[in-house]
Amino acid sequence: MKAIGFYKPLPIADEQALTDIDLPVPELRPRDILVKVEAVSVNPVDTKVRNSATPPEGTARVLGFDAAGTVEAVGSEVTLFKKGDEVFYAGALDRPGTNSEFHAVDERIVGRKPASLSFTQAAALPLTSITAWELLFDRLGVPYGSKTQEGAILIVNGAGGVGSILTQIVRRLTGLTVIATASRPETVAWCHEMGAHHVVNHHNPLDEELSKIGIPAVRYVAALNATDQHLPAIVKAVEPQGAVAVIDDPKVLDIVPFKRKSVSVHWELMFTRSLFGTPDIQQQHRLLNEVADLVDAGVLRTTLKEELGRIDAANLRKAHGILESGKSMGKLVLSGF
Repeated sequence: MKAIGFYKPLPIADEQALTDIDLPVPELRPRDILVKVEAVSVNPVDTKVRNSATPPEGTARVLGFDAAGTVEAVGSEVTLFKKGDEVFYAGALDRPGTNSEFHAVDERIVGRKPASLSFTQAAALPLTSITAWELLFDRLGVPYGSKTQEGAILIVNGAGGVGSILTQIVRRLTGLTVIATASRPETVAWCHEMGAHHVVNHHNPLDEELSKIGIPAVRYVAALNATDQHLPAIVKAVEPQGAVAVIDDPKVLDIVPFKRKSVSVHWELMFTRSLFGTPDIQQQHRLLNEVADLVDAGVLRTTLKEELGRIDAANLRKAHGILESGKSMGKLVLSGF
């Protein structure tokens, strides 16, 4: 099968940073389904792994997490899907990625593709939807579907992949006031399009930006980017007994200043359930099905922003380059081999 991989970490401008390769079709574990991949999207984790991981000598690592496609075969213990089903999912950190014609994935972290979306539109959603959903409902403990709740949430980097879908989920499934951060006219407009009540500039101290819109403190903070840089302002901006959820990778995160306010701090990594085979791993299957239902009901929408052509090394290098520029909005998707 066709696939795209890398042999060693290289700058994305190097043509060898990602290369077209041929690999055997993967064998299935008992709970696996084999998916014929129709579309993939690219996430910051792809660039992080490409820049930091060195595969064993002479072997290539295949990246890619988000995918949408059709079930081609099922493992011996599969109960949730059958051949021909259309699915979408975000894969696992410790298994080969989705940048391949066929991909093996545990059925318990796979959802049915929204019927109202194309494969291309659907591929934009899984990883960021899982991250946003777990961050909001599992980590921060915001009540699902309660529109009467008061208070506000600050979403740092609202125009990014996670921020785009988190803004929608908060706006449509909770009663919280949504304050997103963005700095360019086009990202500000995108945040409003996703449903933000307010947009503030993350190039300025966030607590000062909140004061400008008459909301001096927020109950929740979704720290999606540059958390170490924003931390002093977040300490000031979060309410006493509030909560902060973090998804990025600061080298150091000193949370001692939150003690005076009794603020809880949570990590969110959507790969935790699959990495550790947690007893509730199938929650991601249920979560993605719920997202699909909400999309088909018109409550949520795809965050696809740009299509970059077919799935090959050249187009994936372009996608990685856009992500590494720090100027992407929504999701970048590639379709077909």
